[in-house]
Amino acid sequence: MAIPSGSGTEVLKNGVFAAVSTSAIKLIDGVADHIYTVISITICNTAAANETFDLYLNTPDVVEILSDQALAANKTFVFNDRLVLTGTHELVIATASAADVDCVVSYIDQDWS
Repeated sequence: MAIPSGSGTEVLKNGVFAAVSTSAIKLIDGVADHIYTVISITICNTAAANETFDLYLNTPDVVEILSDQALAANKTFVFNDRLVLTGTHELVIATASAADVDCVVSYIDQDWS
């Protein structure tokens, strides 16, 4: 993606995902000519069993951000490091086994299309 030189929009957004499980869930599904800045990701294990999860980017290569991150029963994990995704990159989460994990992602979407 080229460096933007024209006018665009910048919007604060969030994604809310209930019952994340072993299937990969796209938290952000990138679109060409967009820049996404992730502010925070909150992951809550609502089950009585410990769990692990992976957080990664498809760029299209898989790039692990968190791998087998522990998530204790009935506990919350907050990831608040900044991430920047460009264009069609995807931010994805998946748990290691069948789970009951809720996830909220907050991000800035800059649209330069």
